[in-house]
Amino acid sequence: EVGGPTLREVCAHLHEKINTFLTTSPRNEKLSCVQQQTRISLSVVHEALSRYSFDELALSFNGGKDCLVLLILFLSALHTHPHPPPAHAKIQSVYVQSSSPFPEVDSFVSTCVSTYQLSLHRYALGMKSAFEQYLRENPAVKAIFVGTRRTDPHGEFLTHFDMTDHGWPNFMRIQPVIDWHYREVWLFLRELNIPYCCLYDMGYTSLGGTTDTLPNPVLLVPGSKDQFYPAYDERVDDAQERLGRHR
Repeated sequence: EVGGPTLREVCAHLHEKINTFLTTSPRNEKLSCVQQQTRISLSVVHEALSRYSFDELALSFNGGKDCLVLLILFLSALHTHPHPPPAHAKIQSVYVQSSSPFPEVDSFVSTCVSTYQLSLHRYALGMKSAFEQYLRENPAVKAIFVGTRRTDPHGEFLTHFDMTDHGWPNFMRIQPVIDWHYREVWLFLRELNIPYCCLYDMGYTSLGGTTDTLPNPVLLVPGSKDQFYPAYDERVDDAQERLGRHR
């Protein structure tokens, strides 16, 4: 079909992938944990879909690994939703660009727009200003899925559903992957064979902008100055995830 698959076709394909993953006996305890995290997150997405209509929901998407997991789960859940989106609908999404974005990140985000049928609004603004402008331009949106995890800055006390803080534009933040661990994110993406941004294969473990992000020093290949193991290498866990970030 010209223009790639429809949103419904994308959702059906990902639902089949996730269903296969969840119904396959796990090879080890780590995959068993990822299956459980997946079930919990899917239940949060289904809860969101019962609270809000499709038109009231948007996704914060910056091409990073956490919001990529979230996007896949959201699309999978949409397949079994009793009120599926219209045949040629797209996922409302907002991309808050870094002030100095990596070309590789921008390129990956653009790929995702066509692969996953996103209606993406890009803003080169601060987070708060970007969401203010997005909600001004999309007044029907009441809730936004975000890929925040517990170990992120300001993630410690969040739950699955949190209204924005005082002084922020008013919307419900939905955080289905809040309790996923770093290694679980990578096990999920690799087990389901989900394409991800190429910077992760170069040793970057947390993506900001070009001025504040380097490959993670924990992943430097011994005896090398510029060769790094990939982000999914077992040397990195939650505590070391942001060691390549400089603010």
